[in-house]
Amino acid sequence: MAERRTEKQHGEAEGIDLRAPDAVLRVLAQGQVEAANAVIAAIPSLTMAAETAARALAGGGKLAYAAAGSCGLMALADGLELPGTFGIPGERIAILIAGGPANFHELANGAEDDADLAASDVRNAEIGAGDCLIVLSASGATPYALGALRAAKARGAAIIGLANNAQTPLLLESDVPVLIETPAEIIAGSTRMGAGTAQKIALNMISTLMAIHLGHVHDGYMVNLRPDNLKLKDRAARIVAAIAGCPQQKAVELLEKSGGSVKAAILMASGVRSADEAERLLQRAGQRLRPALAMIELSKSSNQNGANVPKQGECK
Repeated sequence: MAERRTEKQHGEAEGIDLRAPDAVLRVLAQGQVEAANAVIAAIPSLTMAAETAARALAGGGKLAYAAAGSCGLMALADGLELPGTFGIPGERIAILIAGGPANFHELANGAEDDADLAASDVRNAEIGAGDCLIVLSASGATPYALGALRAAKARGAAIIGLANNAQTPLLLESDVPVLIETPAEIIAGSTRMGAGTAQKIALNMISTLMAIHLGHVHDGYMVNLRPDNLKLKDRAARIVAAIAGCPQQKAVELLEKSGGSVKAAILMASGVRSADEAERLLQRAGQRLRPALAMIELSKSSNQNGANVPKQGECK
């Protein structure tokens, strides 16, 4: 195995405990910047990862994550946001962390060595053919991560592997290996810092591009969000108003009629007569708003009475 960069001493680390506090923080901040920049080199692999994840969800499968320690927390942060932000049903997301809920009190470090536990977690989550599993390990050799990878792969799932060290088992055994070659940590081996930052960025990039592939983003708006609190209800109304050109109060009314579906409300603002008709149009458009709006415009242009139908950007 190649030398683990995550365990090497950083060039700025010697004597760091003797420096002034502000000098220490500047070194730490620069380490985070360098770690974030390392993600750029992984963009080709991240592109493939997003396509793989989108394909699984579009085909009716699940998106799952598996990791231990701080990598597990990065996975948790990404996966738990997907239902609210992009409207992906919670039952289609699985997050496997070595040691389970005990991590929310203290990281269950011993569990990261248990490959059998990982295999059991994969079985219990029913991850298999048609699903996609994202496996994270800074070292690329964590037993729990490898156990999850091997169990899910044997059951037919597609595997995306994220690691911060090259030529590691996790990358060599993944269908879509993603190497994020971060510099040595300022605190050697403390991968909650640079490696963790880079993994968080990479996961956000994968899931956001995945959502774009699935039609859940339109002109930078999260048009498939689940408005289940006051903040998100207000955001949903502002999105409908911005895209459809409606007063916000009209957008609120349309969202009530659409059952909270932002896409359906926008289509209704653009001339579709009911939420059911809007949902049928979205199905024809593969849940993508832009082609659905184009279908409305095409229908209007071919309709001799189109003058009586509101144009896109006007509210009915």
